Amino acid sequence: MKRIVMTMLLALSIVAGFACNKGKLSKRQSKKVKEYFVQALQGTDSEYSNDKAIALKDIPDMRAAVWNCWREAVGGFAEEKLIAPFAKEEPRDTGYWHLPESLEPDANMPYYFIKKGEQPEAGYPLFLYMHGSGDKRSEWENGFRLCHSYEDAPSLHFIPQIPNGYGELYRWAIQSKQWAWEKLLRLAFLEDNIDPNRIYFYGISEGGYGSQRLASFYADYLAGAGPMAGGEPLKNAPMENLANIAFALRTGEMDYGFARNAMTYNAALTIDSLSKVHEGLYRHFIELVPGMGHGINYEKTTPWLSKHTRNAHPAYFYWEDYDMYGRHRTGFYNLRVNETSRNNDEERTCYEVSIKENTIELKVENVTYTTTKSIYNIPMYFSRSYTKATKGNVTLYLNEELFDLSKPVKVVVNDKVAFDGKVEPTVEAMVESCAEYFDPERVFPAKIDVEIR
Repeated sequence: MKRIVMTMLLALSIVAGFACNKGKLSKRQSKKVKEYFVQALQGTDSEYSNDKAIALKDIPDMRAAVWNCWREAVGGFAEEKLIAPFAKEEPRDTGYWHLPESLEPDANMPYYFIKKGEQPEAGYPLFLYMHGSGDKRSEWENGFRLCHSYEDAPSLHFIPQIPNGYGELYRWAIQSKQWAWEKLLRLAFLEDNIDPNRIYFYGISEGGYGSQRLASFYADYLAGAGPMAGGEPLKNAPMENLANIAFALRTGEMDYGFARNAMTYNAALTIDSLSKVHEGLYRHFIELVPGMGHGINYEKTTPWLSKHTRNAHPAYFYWEDYDMYGRHRTGFYNLRVNETSRNNDEERTCYEVSIKENTIELKVENVTYTTTKSIYNIPMYFSRSYTKATKGNVTLYLNEELFDLSKPVKVVVNDKVAFDGKVEPTVEAMVESCAEYFDPERVFPAKIDVEIR
């Protein structure tokens, strides 16, 4: 079904000549939509209001029209775009992105963008590679060589160099890098040669730490993630968020530095337990490589990841909404947070969503961590205490993939019915969700705003 939706989007885009005033939007409406999208790209707070109802039969046309407006808005937005990918035998080309001064001063991020093999019909899978924390130039060049050696063709690899090779700035998950990865996702989703359902984050050592954190933070965008020679305390990367992606973690069994082997072992126990409770979810390949220290064979990860495809519309997901370097996500899969349920900065909010037969079961709890054991002064093991959330507001987006929109929809929040009735598809839901997720698979035609009490 997802492949059909994407094919329809691309076909309609071509028919419309990428002009968003085709289909079901008038010129005035499309101008208003594009203006809203430009404000979203600029980070300007604004609202889009259009409760015009959409007939169920017109949803595909309207989705394509809204996506074309987004395509035009991004295309006209003044920014450094993606360079064209190049093959190994071609002259090496380098792209450059300047990260926002407000997030990281003097941060110029060069990158290679390589292609391997012939483009598949659905587009290339895209791998984001994050290098280790040695000399940044040599680490970057080593990554270029490694990415060419992996037997994962056909594929694209985005290979950035860390802009500043010292201190806390040598981190792949800080806010300036979050800006870069969201830009990469946003631009990749508009490339006809990239499969939006086969995007993977992976890395080695420092890149392993970063890719593990980012996997949990951005799971809804990814088909999989593959940290290597890494390992994170699970407070930094909650495993529960990985229900619908493929996760590979490989570390040497004798890699004692920063307790990487212990953290990898803990991750294996945790995700094994989750996969037993949720059959078919939490796909994983975690290995403590026998006899190896910090250096291991890196060639198994990307071929394994490439076998897995994103499920952009899961019937079940769990989201522990956590602060990563001072920032929270505002949404995850088809859920958007309008008003937080947290009572203080020490708490996190956990949203567990189950969808079946036009009913959404939403469990919302706040969680507090307590460290129970540290290794090398690194907090490693934790207990978690949960309390039922009694405030907050969220939006639940709906589509025809998971719901019969011709019938009533029920929402149950913490065992209490919060909504029960018909939900009318609107232009507003599509435009809002497109700006929220910038994802062709998540231009949702309907929404329900829910108070948490």
